[in-house]
Amino acid sequence: QVQLVESGGGLVQPGGSLRLSCAASGSIFSIYAMGWYRQAPGKQRELAATITSSGSRNYADSVKGRFTISRDNAKNTVYLQMNSLKPEDTAVYYCNSVLRRHLGEAPTNYWGQGTQVTVSS
Repeated sequence: QVQLVESGGGLVQPGGSLRLSCAASGSIFSIYAMGWYRQAPGKQRELAATITSSGSRNYADSVKGRFTISRDNAKNTVYLQMNSLKPEDTAVYYCNSVLRRHLGEAPTNYWGQGTQVTVSS
């Protein structure tokens, strides 16, 4: 079984910062990519940022220059540093990982339970 456990969400004022963390645990053979998606009320889930095992990063245009994704491969952990937060960043943020539990398995998507980020004065 694989678990993705997120932490770091909360309430912050516009212009503030938050740091999200997500740790993958369980039976893991290899992790190809980790990332963060978000879903605002009444909207579809969308990509915020992803990072591959080699360190290649991808950001949504709406967060470029404000969010930074990083990972610690030794700890199977991904981080999202969010600066200059705006009310439109308010959403549930979901951790995602593409990984294999064993050599014979195809890479599979796993999701965390989500953490609420609210940007409001």
